[in-house]
Amino acid sequence: MINKELQKRILSSIIFIPIAIFFIFQGSLFFGFFLSIFFLVTSYEWIKMNKKNSLKIIGVSYLLFAFIFAYVLREKFSLGLFILILIICIFTDLGGYLFGKVFKGPKLIKISPKKTYSGALGGFILSLVAALIYLKYTATGSATHGNLSIWTGIALNKIYFLFILFVSLVSQIGDLIISYFKRLAKVKDTGNLLPGHGGLLDRLDGMIFAFPFAWILMTGVF
Repeated sequence: MINKELQKRILSSIIFIPIAIFFIFQGSLFFGFFLSIFFLVTSYEWIKMNKKNSLKIIGVSYLLFAFIFAYVLREKFSLGLFILILIICIFTDLGGYLFGKVFKGPKLIKISPKKTYSGALGGFILSLVAALIYLKYTATGSATHGNLSIWTGIALNKIYFLFILFVSLVSQIGDLIISYFKRLAKVKDTGNLLPGHGGLLDRLDGMIFAFPFAWILMTGVF
């Protein structure tokens, strides 16, 4: 039996995800517009959540920084890489939610009582599986290793595995950072835009940390 919270999550995802996919696959102008809307909404949620002006300024500045890096990653590198990072973040969050619900276990950290060690591990496992499947069946995977399969590529070079690991880890850290500020503000969610999910910032918390980190990896390692 699916509980009401999960029903809301599924319904809002069915509505939101196709819209997001549409804008992601459009040209630079539409994609930039899409990110601008996200920046304005998440900034509003952040400002509304925090009372201190210093936190408001720092948070909005960082959000601008994060969305600029998301745009640069898609435009400078490739759409395939951008989608790969999205997949890692989405399935990290999904794996954390599902594994945490099913296996429960010891709590991960006090600032986010619902987070468990099983959820953290499940998030990494599910993101790894989803990302490797994506890499195997798209040009993104063959771009680095030519005609070699992704599995051969990983055997020869652990870059893919480490990239997925680090992006997944940073995504989870981003989730915990936003949870910390929600706890300071004594709120459950950053907003109520997405039923079952909370605010838009609740859904993008991992991504806004993962995209700048991925850019650092791509420019400094690859």
